[in-house]
Amino acid sequence: MFHSFFPNPKKFLLTAVIWSMICIALWHIEFSDWEDPLGIAGLFGWDPNRVWLYEYTALSYGAFVLYWLRQSNHRWAKWSVAGSALIVFATWFQVQLDVMINAWFGTFYDTVQQALADPEAVSAADYYGQLATFLKIAMVFIITAVVVAFFTSHYVFRWRTAMNDYYVAMWPKIRHIEGASQRIQEDTMLFARIMESLGSRFIDAVMTLLAFLPILWGLSSYVTELPVVGEVPQALVFVAILWSVVGTTLLGLAGWRLPGLEFRNQRVEAAFRKELVLGEDNEERARPPTLTELFSNVRKNYFRLYLNYLYFNVVRYSYLQAGVILPYIALGPTIISAGVTLGVMQQILRAFQRVENSFQFLVMSWTTIVELMSIYKRLSAFERAIAGDTQAAIEFEAEKPAAG
Repeated sequence: MFHSFFPNPKKFLLTAVIWSMICIALWHIEFSDWEDPLGIAGLFGWDPNRVWLYEYTALSYGAFVLYWLRQSNHRWAKWSVAGSALIVFATWFQVQLDVMINAWFGTFYDTVQQALADPEAVSAADYYGQLATFLKIAMVFIITAVVVAFFTSHYVFRWRTAMNDYYVAMWPKIRHIEGASQRIQEDTMLFARIMESLGSRFIDAVMTLLAFLPILWGLSSYVTELPVVGEVPQALVFVAILWSVVGTTLLGLAGWRLPGLEFRNQRVEAAFRKELVLGEDNEERARPPTLTELFSNVRKNYFRLYLNYLYFNVVRYSYLQAGVILPYIALGPTIISAGVTLGVMQQILRAFQRVENSFQFLVMSWTTIVELMSIYKRLSAFERAIAGDTQAAIEFEAEKPAAG
């Protein structure tokens, strides 16, 4: 799954994390006060400090890519290394645009508040100028999002191609492994599709957290008191983290059996499908009693899934709906005491939502993660079977009793 596409996957991931930490530390220690040493900002009249942030980030990613391309002669290195860096950088850039929009919301809603309080306070030019600023940022965001989505689709299909080529090259050896055709065609397709959506959301969650947590930390200075609890330092950050931990724990407990059920679901579906295929060429196979028994196994496992998803969804939807009003509850004492303007409140709500959603990545993506875990288990078992471990095939997994 990973060796076919990435050069030395464990080392690649480890060096990526370490290099990112080093670059972030160097930025805050040494380079954050610099102003566009390359002189690009002056050509377009942009903010020199912000342009330097983009330049510094691009140079950091470029150094990492060059190192790995020189160190590895892996066939897919250009796509896996350079492509990964490009996707992460573009996602980070999108988050920076979202930060700019969040700041715009503060200015715009303060302008709205002034206009509603005094008809002469805001001119038409000022009001529509604010809207024009938003449109400029939004246009860049749309173009970036479209290009990144297009590139990510190609990137992930290359990953699927790498897995496909790896398995197909060994087809004479693995064709007799139970379910080999399904693993190569269906599971690699599903793995690529889920990695495209889930991987993009995970990177976005991490980048959003890194960008908006400091903003929420700063905005917490407006909120010094929480209902019932009273005064709490950095109250908004405290609430976001606590609520996300509670949600992740509850959803984890409610859905811990789902990966195993999804895993066994593929097993019973494969057995039923295989018997039908064999019956197309052999009239002695796919007899009604056999098919009835196999489909009965399918039905039992689906009913177990439905039952488990029943109480899982009760917990999930209850938690998500409660989260809608949570920031308003936390801001209650501050709003009642007129401690913030409308613009600051909007900034707080958007920043809180971004941080909360980042912390809730597992909560929001749990069903997709369950499906990915199931596919990963099947492909891992397939690869162990290729290596000669005959007990690794998913058909050998002992049936486990499940309530319901």
